[in-house]
Amino acid sequence: MKGPGERPGGRPAAVRVRTARRRKPASTEWLKRQLNDPYVAEARRVGWRSRAAFKLIQLDDRFHLLRPGFRVVDLGCAPGGWTQVAVERVGAAAGRGAVIGIDLSETAPLSGAVLLRGDFRTVETAAAVVAALGGMADAVLSDMAAPATGHAATDHLRIVALAEEAFAFAREVLRPGGALVAKVFQGGTEAGLLAAVKRDFAEVRHAKPPASRAESAETYVVAKGFRGGP
Repeated sequence: MKGPGERPGGRPAAVRVRTARRRKPASTEWLKRQLNDPYVAEARRVGWRSRAAFKLIQLDDRFHLLRPGFRVVDLGCAPGGWTQVAVERVGAAAGRGAVIGIDLSETAPLSGAVLLRGDFRTVETAAAVVAALGGMADAVLSDMAAPATGHAATDHLRIVALAEEAFAFAREVLRPGGALVAKVFQGGTEAGLLAAVKRDFAEVRHAKPPASRAESAETYVVAKGFRGGP
């Protein structure tokens, strides 16, 4: 059996999707991709809430971001795939560490995690996150992405803006030595963000985990060794 960080193997024959009268071509293509994605099938088999869980597993296996007893914040956590991985890897379900997930949407309860509904960019919500953590965070995770517009330049700017917000939040809640993972899209306009992150973290890398679809422009900024403090 494949390990949690490996690419699922033994891919079955491709599933063909018939075009439905009321279904848009883009929806048909999305459904076809989902039905033929080995990570979707594997996530369903092992109980992850989303295929995105494999991205965090692979990033953590490579960069060692999550350790037993860590306090972790998952920004934009719904439906909870990354939160599930964080809970398992820090031991939160057994009372070790803490995992706080926050999203504008409701997230189904998850054993071992405190799930908040709200905007992490507000002072009140940020204070609620810190209170739930019981101390400063060891890691801030962000797999957030704004709804796609279909215009590549606009989508890039919107996701970089979210990454900047995640960085600003991390600067307020991370302990010295803490880590930040944030999704961005490949392009040139994140240079300012990277420069700021490099000033505040000892190690900054770009990574595209195998679970990211090849056609996707997404990549992740992985920053370790936060230089700030409470």
